[in-house]
Amino acid sequence: QVQLQESGPGLVKPSQTLSLTCSVSGGSISTDVYYWSWIRRPPGKGLEWIGYIGYTGRTYYSPSLKSRTSISRDTSKNQFTLQLSSVTPEDTAVYYCALQNGITFYKGIDAIDVWGQGTQVTVSA
Repeated sequence: QVQLQESGPGLVKPSQTLSLTCSVSGGSISTDVYYWSWIRRPPGKGLEWIGYIGYTGRTYYSPSLKSRTSISRDTSKNQFTLQLSSVTPEDTAVYYCALQNGITFYKGIDAIDVWGQGTQVTVSA
């Protein structure tokens, strides 16, 4: 069974780059038709999809965050990472990594197969 674990700093200063890593166990990040996403929940708000990296390495980002977002993967370490640049306090949230297969992927954020436990990131000076 695939398990996901986020890691990274819990506090980031404004204007800096937020960097998080998701470590994958119980399965390969290169498995056919798997999609690996980053999702966040700001305080008092709903879930917001940030972007994904697919099994081919192709990426796609939320239009509202595209200019500041980069998702990459390291197949040798079975990890994928999120970088969000020029952060502001509005980027404060619990950040989750998530897995969908080729069917649930097309059902959107309400159909996640595996969630990481989430990690709190606070943007503050």
